[in-house]
Amino acid sequence: MRKEEKAQIIESISAQLQETPNFYITDIAGLNAEQTSKLRRECFEKGIQLIVVKNTLLHKAIEGLNNEEMQLIFSVLEGPTAIMYTETPNAPAKLIKKYAEAGAEKPALKGAYVQECAFIGADKLDELCNIKSREELIGDVVALLQSPARNVISALQSAGGKIAGIVKTLSERE
Repeated sequence: MRKEEKAQIIESISAQLQETPNFYITDIAGLNAEQTSKLRRECFEKGIQLIVVKNTLLHKAIEGLNNEEMQLIFSVLEGPTAIMYTETPNAPAKLIKKYAEAGAEKPALKGAYVQECAFIGADKLDELCNIKSREELIGDVVALLQSPARNVISALQSAGGKIAGIVKTLSERE
C-alpha cells in the first residue's frame, strides 16, 4: 500500500471517529464468509457500521485526534481488528452478547470508546450493555418528573369527593 493510500485511510478513519464518537474494537477473525455476512447484516439492521482495519492505521488516526481517553484503546490494538461505529451506545454490546450467549466465540470485544469513556477488555461487556441511549435517559427523566405530579393529581381526585362532601355538610349545618 502506498503512502498516499495510507494517509487517505487514516484521514477517513479520523473523520469517522469524529462523526461517530461511539465505537467498539472487536475481533472477528476466524468467521467464515457466511458468518461474516450474517454479522454485517445484523449490524446494518441495528445501525452499526462494521469495518475491518489495520491496527497501525487506526493507531495513527486516534493519535491524530489528540484525545487522551481515546488513546487508552492503544493497548487492545493487537491481532485482527474490526471497528463497530454506532450512534446508539449499547447496540454493539448487545449484539456481541447475543452471539456470546449463542455459544459463538466471535465477535469478541477487545475494547470500546463510548460516551467519551474508554472500556478495555471483554469483561466490560455487561457494563456496555447496560449503558442507556439518549432516548432511554430522556424517558427515565420524564417518568421521574411525572411521578410526583401523578401522585398529587391522584390524591386530589380521590380526596375531592371527600372535601366536597365535608364542605357541603358544613354549609348545611349553618
